[in-house]
Amino acid sequence: MMTHWLVVPLVLPLVAAMVNLLLGEREIGRQRLVSLVCASGLLVAAMVLLERAAGGGLTVYRLGNWPAPFGIVLVLDRLSGLLLTTTAVLALLSLLHAVNGDDARGHHFHVFFPIQLLGINGAFLTGDLFNLFVFFEVLLIASYCLSLHGGGPERVRASLRYVALNLIGSALFLLAVGALYGLTGTLNMADLGSKVAAAPVEQVALLRAGGLLLLVVFGLKAAILPLHPWLPPLYGSVLAPVAALFAVMTKVGVYGILRTVTLILPPQGAVGGAIAEVLPLLALLTLAAGGLGVLAAARLRTLIASLVVLSVGALLAGIGQFNAAGIAAALYYLPHTTLVAAGLFLLAEPITCQRGEVEDRFIPGPPLLQPTRLGLLFVLGAVAAAGLPPLSGFIGKLMLLRSVAPADGPWLWIVVLGASLLTLIALSRAGSRLFWGTAGTAGAAGTVGWRQLLPAALLLAASIGMTIAAAPISRYTEAAAHQLLAPQQYIDAVLGASATGGKP
Repeated sequence: MMTHWLVVPLVLPLVAAMVNLLLGEREIGRQRLVSLVCASGLLVAAMVLLERAAGGGLTVYRLGNWPAPFGIVLVLDRLSGLLLTTTAVLALLSLLHAVNGDDARGHHFHVFFPIQLLGINGAFLTGDLFNLFVFFEVLLIASYCLSLHGGGPERVRASLRYVALNLIGSALFLLAVGALYGLTGTLNMADLGSKVAAAPVEQVALLRAGGLLLLVVFGLKAAILPLHPWLPPLYGSVLAPVAALFAVMTKVGVYGILRTVTLILPPQGAVGGAIAEVLPLLALLTLAAGGLGVLAAARLRTLIASLVVLSVGALLAGIGQFNAAGIAAALYYLPHTTLVAAGLFLLAEPITCQRGEVEDRFIPGPPLLQPTRLGLLFVLGAVAAAGLPPLSGFIGKLMLLRSVAPADGPWLWIVVLGASLLTLIALSRAGSRLFWGTAGTAGAAGTVGWRQLLPAALLLAASIGMTIAAAPISRYTEAAAHQLLAPQQYIDAVLGASATGGKP
């Protein structure tokens, strides 16, 4: 019976989307209730699955009871359990912010929001490369609609660029999937891992090309250099709860890269070696680009979006070490940066509203109506985002710096610490301009109560919680890293006779 929990993260948002579509927009109160029940249920399911994954075993659910590699499988391990829980926490708090009024600024918000969760959860659970493509498309289609929610020319321009780039990415994904299937005869990730390892020499070049195509596709989703320019304009223009949810979308690309380099194309093989050579360099360049983007930002929301790019570079820097310590550091840093960035996006909305026509631009504007309340939350978010002690961002970056081999240490230390310094400078400048660089009288916008600020406060406070629980979380991420670096366990669980499954 426990195995059937694996389908809850997929079935629950699908049912919620259908119910909200039938209710229609005139029943927005009921739509909100359905969405909140869905998000709460997803959090409960994610925690149950996280506890199950923490035991170290892999749970495999065979849809229709078809055996792998012929049927569709869902696979739960420590990595997917961590990402499901992060997504569920983020979704619930983003939704709590949205029901204060942002959800009513466009059409069908409560239909597309759960569909986005369906795509994200499916990507984290699927054990099949083609179905990873399918779930990518599901989350992308929902994200296209959510990015346009509320309208506005700036939002439309950024969304159209985002749609065009992702259509190209989808075409490249299909090419990569077709190449790998043509060479190996399978798209099951466990089966791909075993067949690529045993591939004849004459197939190595084509398999390497397919792997590099996957890196390009996942790199576009993750917004690594030079595929990142779409992200700051998009995340800087969409509504706050949408931007908060989008904070986990880049992590789907990071997840795809991590799964590829640990299961399908490990760096020890002749095929995966090409990715292993280029990934650390791309990580450092993305880190540097994110740091420069943060420093160059002229608006608060663009600055936060650049922090998302910077965080992707830090995550890939850990993964690019291809050792347990580096991957563990990345997995510890992942929920921290996702939740803190989302909290900053939610906090940026009341700051923008209270500054009137100048909005979140770093120019003199009307004084904020609640400088103490908003300022304390901003300082908490800035300390967490910059990686200053004692919060979890500092712990994650310390784990990352300690994971690097001595020969590669200087470059990583220089780039990581340099990007952190640029982040600190940029956030200090932003705080002084927004809270102290005032001109004129207060705007007409009203004050914001704690009920409206609670989702942002909880997301930012997650850094404090991760600091207090640093020991058990780091033990979990270390165990997850060791599990990822031993892919035979995954292969045996999916393809072996011991795997359990769901019957029709």
